Amino acid sequence: MPAIDVTRGRLGRFAPAGPLPVDAFGGDPLAAAASFVRAGASWLHVVDMDLAFDGEQGNLDIVTSICAAFPGVRVQASGGVRTAAHLHAFVAAGAARVVLGSAALTDEGAVAALLSAGGPEVVVGLEALGGRLRSRGRDPVDLDLMATLGWLTAAGTAMYLVTAVDRVGVPGGPDIELIRQVVRSGRPTLAAGGIGSLDDLRAVRTAGAVGAVVGRGAIERSLDLAEAFAWAAT
Repeated sequence: MPAIDVTRGRLGRFAPAGPLPVDAFGGDPLAAAASFVRAGASWLHVVDMDLAFDGEQGNLDIVTSICAAFPGVRVQASGGVRTAAHLHAFVAAGAARVVLGSAALTDEGAVAALLSAGGPEVVVGLEALGGRLRSRGRDPVDLDLMATLGWLTAAGTAMYLVTAVDRVGVPGGPDIELIRQVVRSGRPTLAAGGIGSLDDLRAVRTAGAVGAVVGRGAIERSLDLAEAFAWAAT
């Protein structure tokens, strides 16, 4: 699942102080999406970095445009989603799934309500580092991964997206043990962080994940997406 990170309507990337612009594809999220779809993408992971860092859902028009331009492709929207309003706005824009941000997980009751209301449309994001949940946006959290995973699974989470925070945007491969920990919850699990080659994708599948989000490798075109999609279909 290629990732399209968006800030103020343009392609961006995460940095500790906030999103930075990206020159690939001329900075155009629609151009990136078109390239990924030509390569064979059936899902796109679109991240509203302005929501994650500023708390403002400022890129709904990009989600809407991508959904309208590629009607046969499903969009998974992400980026610091914390409320029912965020969830419903992304769904109204055309997203097939919405990732609940790690910062939302401090309120168990609110999360349970969102899971109940959203059902299979809601994927719970787990940004993990050293056995803890560590969100990367404006609302930092510090929660025990396994304890949080336990109550989330009991609350009816349909799917997880686990991100190895220390491996995002850098080479070195995925955190296989982290993926296995989340897979053991019994819920379908997507993996992210450090996934930049076909060998990485093979390792993620062997660890039990049902899919992977690929960021830098897709945007910088260091991963042959057409080859990756052909392999994933086998």
